[in-house]
Amino acid sequence: MILYGISTCDTCKKALKALEAAGHSVEFRDVRAAPLSESEISELVTEFGDAIVNRQSTTWRGLSDWLKASEPEAQLAAQPTLMKRPVIRTEEGLFLGWDAGVQRRLLG
Repeated sequence: MILYGISTCDTCKKALKALEAAGHSVEFRDVRAAPLSESEISELVTEFGDAIVNRQSTTWRGLSDWLKASEPEAQLAAQPTLMKRPVIRTEEGLFLGWDAGVQRRLLG
């Protein structure tokens, strides 16, 4: 299992702690320190569409109008922290966020 996020994100920390407490072996990948490749970004956009971009973030509000109008792939390539977090990769597939539905699926 891989958890994609940033080390300062409280939601990522909560998800990581809960998943490990449930017995999962979790690899944490900080997308700020190790940005996603073009193919990884493409896969996330294909899976989640525009929902992969966090438009509530301060990073989003600081973007230029040109970048705000660009495709999600370009936005994530330019600013990896725009990714809605966490993204969790399991054998079952990809999960976005840490809401009750994702917790139910991954924690049992």
